[in-house]
Amino acid sequence: QVQLVESGGGLAQPGGSLRLSCATSGNISSIPVMAWYRQAPGKQRELVARITSGDHTIYAGTVRGRFAISRDNAENTMFLQMNSLKLEDTAVYSCNTWPPGFSWGQGTQVTVSS
Repeated sequence: QVQLVESGGGLAQPGGSLRLSCATSGNISSIPVMAWYRQAPGKQRELVARITSGDHTIYAGTVRGRFAISRDNAENTMFLQMNSLKLEDTAVYSCNTWPPGFSWGQGTQVTVSS
């Protein structure tokens, strides 16, 4: 079973940036689609962005133009560059396949606050 470890979260001001990382214990090069998800307090988990093995990307409308997903198959790592952060981006961010197929990691908390 592949393990997922998210990191890079923290406190940011509105308009700021954070870069999240998702380290996996397995070979992700064979995984067709990887994705980032987030869950805000009191809300359901939602898809933020996904990326194919061919680096085709799709974003939720709420983050399009501000976030960038990427993957490094050689390092079995995926990233989420988050720019122009908004208060409503506050959530626990997690990575997984799309659709989700592995056990969820602990996620990484992103808090946007002035």
